[in-house]
Amino acid sequence: MQLQFAMDTLTTEKALELAAAAAPHVDILELGTPLIKAEGLSAVTAIKQAHPDKIVFADLKTMDAGELEADTAFSAGADLVTVLGLAGDSTIAGAVKAAKKHGKGIVADLIGVPDKAERAKEVTALGVEFVEMHAGLDEQAEEGFTFGTLLQDGESAGVPFSVAGGVSTATIKSVQDAGARVAVAGGAIYGAPDVGAAAAALRAAIV
Repeated sequence: MQLQFAMDTLTTEKALELAAAAAPHVDILELGTPLIKAEGLSAVTAIKQAHPDKIVFADLKTMDAGELEADTAFSAGADLVTVLGLAGDSTIAGAVKAAKKHGKGIVADLIGVPDKAERAKEVTALGVEFVEMHAGLDEQAEEGFTFGTLLQDGESAGVPFSVAGGVSTATIKSVQDAGARVAVAGGAIYGAPDVGAAAAALRAAIV
């Protein structure tokens, strides 16, 4: 199972600092949506140039103009780009078309999708690389949220998936046991006093 670091910061400078500390221990460096909105796709280029050996993930959360937005991000250096699972099939298919052109991949983020398992199967048929079983920061704060629901959705979908929203050293083994392709950690790494040590601890918890 691969480890993805979601860098939810607002400046390229801070993202580069976080990436430098965590890179020895992670496989995928994710530029969060707020970062890309704040700094633009130049942040993607900067991270890719600094870490050419890492998979760079641009979390665009595209809802429309799939081919155009994905093509722009891939041209900037992204290896993976997100499109929302809530988007129309034509939007997702367009993003996949751009990915094929660049030899890269599209990830369908299922944040907000009511039936994640069913939609996961549909978007996989459209050609996405994998789906992200994702609970956003707001959803995690809602009463009744359970991390186990994301794992159950991933298992029942029967397609390649990642899990984002609550991954920590306490939960990462359950993510691996559920069969996830990627565990996505954000606050568990960037919120720690020692970013490198936090990333290393997560890596060590993957068996």
